[in-house]
Formats: sequence, structure tokens, C-alpha cells
Amino acid sequence: MTRFDESTATIIRPPGKGAPLGVIVRVLHAQATPANYRLQLGRCVIGSGPASDIVIADPAVSRQHCELSLVAEGVALADMGSKNGIFYLGQRVERAVLSPGAMVSVGNATVMIDADSTLLDGIAPLEVDHFDELVGVSLEMRRLFAVMERLKGSLVPVLIEGESGVGKELVARALHRTSQRAAGPLIAVNCGAIPRELVASELFGHRRGAFTGAADSRKGAFESAHGGTLFLDEIGELPLDVQPMLLRALESGEVRAVGSDEVRHVQVRLVAATNRDLEEEVQAGRFREDVFYRLGVVRVRIPPLRERPADIEPIARRLAAAAGITVLDAGVIEQLKGRSWQGNVRELRNVIQAFAALGALPKAMRPKSLANLDVALGEGLDMARPYAEQKDELSERFTRVYLAALMAHTAGNQTAAAKLAGLDRSYLGKLLAKHGIKT
Repeated sequence: MTRFDESTATIIRPPGKGAPLGVIVRVLHAQATPANYRLQLGRCVIGSGPASDIVIADPAVSRQHCELSLVAEGVALADMGSKNGIFYLGQRVERAVLSPGAMVSVGNATVMIDADSTLLDGIAPLEVDHFDELVGVSLEMRRLFAVMERLKGSLVPVLIEGESGVGKELVARALHRTSQRAAGPLIAVNCGAIPRELVASELFGHRRGAFTGAADSRKGAFESAHGGTLFLDEIGELPLDVQPMLLRALESGEVRAVGSDEVRHVQVRLVAATNRDLEEEVQAGRFREDVFYRLGVVRVRIPPLRERPADIEPIARRLAAAAGITVLDAGVIEQLKGRSWQGNVRELRNVIQAFAALGALPKAMRPKSLANLDVALGEGLDMARPYAEQKDELSERFTRVYLAALMAHTAGNQTAAAKLAGLDRSYLGKLLAKHGIKT
């Protein structure tokens, strides 16, 4: 949270619902009054003259140098006829739309635009039991609904955090459908389900002959999402060598297909999701800090189902209705409330679907099973070997066991297996071949 001193100017009128998210304008490398300016409504003029909202004591800054105003994407920047201009990403610009996290040069000063995340702190929960496809009566979910309601007027990047199965994609879809980009496409990409060598091609496209197997040119996810929303699920799995390309797209809206020199401009609202702690990943050097801050302009967390037991019944009833079950009796509801839901809402959905097919609830995984797994993992650890090496080995073993169980569950049907696993069918086939699992 940014702290402000007496030199901070603030517009105190509260923004209405559907208004763009406010920003904090900070001046670096030059004396400015105020040094921090909170912009929630109207416009902000930057210059060296006393009539400016932010006065910069720099002879290279014109009396009225540039103007900032809020828009859905962040801030619209306009030159006001300055002598020395404004520079963004090394180029002089007359006009630009800046997302939070951007920096521009005004004379010898650097002007930084930060999201005013304090606007979402302590937001009052909505008195509703759903938001778009999301269902919940708990205080945690109603606060989440309030944040999403407040974001209707903004197109800033959002990072959705939460365990697997909590409903991160539902939040992404709701953010898209309630935004100004609702009429555009929603393109979803699971960064963890793409072979590492194909991630750049999937996101940015490729030209024919760019690599072995590239028989035709292909448009990437960014271009496909132009005018709409791009949802990057499992963003923590994005390879480090691709992250600078993502940063460039976020900063400039420019993408370049693999094997091409042509730069294309896209207008895309980015929503990302992760079940990892990206701050820990940054500290460990597995995720770039600059990309993290660009993605997490707004961060929302979806609590696991076990932390909001009040939501089990309304979610179960909604899922049951979708499965053709008109009534869930009290006994079934009580059984559902007694489970730990390690797989969260996804597990609840699978249980309800099984109940619809079998007329009885499937047996719950015993907590003891997970406890035994923890013991087995602890016994298998070797403190003399690197963390990453052992993690990769365990991941490979899990993948092999999971795939074998998946194919047994679907009786060898790869199409059904890919759907259950949330994987591309061709990628599933490659995994099966790699691990020697026959169907």
C-alpha cells in the first residue's frame, strides 16, 4: 500500500460504479509539488507553471506540458503543445493510453502511473448471492462480487489467485462479460497445458516455416483476442524466456509472430490466473518481477471452498439443477457439508454429476490418504539434492500415475480424457507417448 504525506493531492469525490479505476501519479527524479497525486475523477495537468495540478521544477518542462485523464484501460496521456515532448518506451508520443505501471519521461522527470488499489480496500460486500455465473453467500464471496462490480468500468489487468478448482475461469468470464469488451472475444489459454517450445507461438502466432512443423502461418492468442479479453490460466507456468515478450505486449500493445519481423498492434484486456504464490516465484527467480507487477495491477483471491462452508449448499443446488436434479434433500446436503473439498468447486461439481448418474454420492477421499501421502513424500526427500531436481522427478511420477488413472477411468477414450484433464487432445497424446501409457 502506498503511503502519502502532506504533499499528496487527492480528489475526494468518490467515483461511481462503473467508473474507471483511479490512479496515483508519482513524479521521480525531479522536485514536484505534489510529488504524489491521486486521480479519481477529472483530469490532471502536469507542467512547470503554477496553474498546473502537478508543478515540476524543471526548465525542460513547459508551463502546461501534458494532461492525464482516466479511461477504462488506465490513463489517457496527451501532449499540451510542450516544447520538449513526452517520451514513452524511448519514443516521443503526442497521445497514448497507459496502463498502470507505465512510466513516461517529462523533461528530466519520470512520471509513473500506479493503480490506486486502496480504492478496493475494505470495500463493502454486495447483498447478493451471485455474480454472473459465480454463486456464494459467504462474506468472502460477496466482497469479491463487490470488487468485480467496481471493476466494471476498468480494463486494467487482473490477477486471479486461488487453489485449483475454486472457479478462477468463472471469475475471468465474469470480468469479461461485465466489461466494455463484452462484445469482443474471450480467448482462454492454459499456459501449463502447452509444450514449452510452443508457448510463444500459441500466444503470439507464427509464420510458415518459423520452426519444424510450422507448415502454415497461424494467428496467436493475442491477435485472436483483439477487441476482447485474453485469459491466461496457470500464468505461473509461463517460461522465463517468453515473459519479456509478454511484458512488451502489455506495455506497448505490440506483438510479433515467431519468425516474422512484422509488428501488429492489438487491443486486449488481460486477465491471468494462478494457483501459485507468484511473489515466492519472483523471490526464487522463476518469475520476472516486472511481469508480476504488470499482471497484478488488481489482484483478487478466491478462497478455497473449505474456508467458506456457507457456499456449499447454494453451489450444490445450482450444480444439481444444471445436472437435471430438481431436489437435493437435507441428508445429501449435510453429507456434502461434511467433506473437506480438497478439489474445491470442481470436485463438488464432479460429485454432483456422479450423484445425478448413480443416485448416490461417491465415497469421499479420506483425509488419512492425504496424510499418508505427506509422510511418503517426506520419507523420499534427499536434502543433499537440489529442490528443483527432486520437484521435477516427483512431477514426472505424478504425471505418469495420473495419466494411467485417467485413461483407466475413461476406458482409453482420449477425447474424454483430454476434456476431464483440461488438456489439448494432441498434447495429451504426446504425454501418453512420452510416459509409455498405452490406450
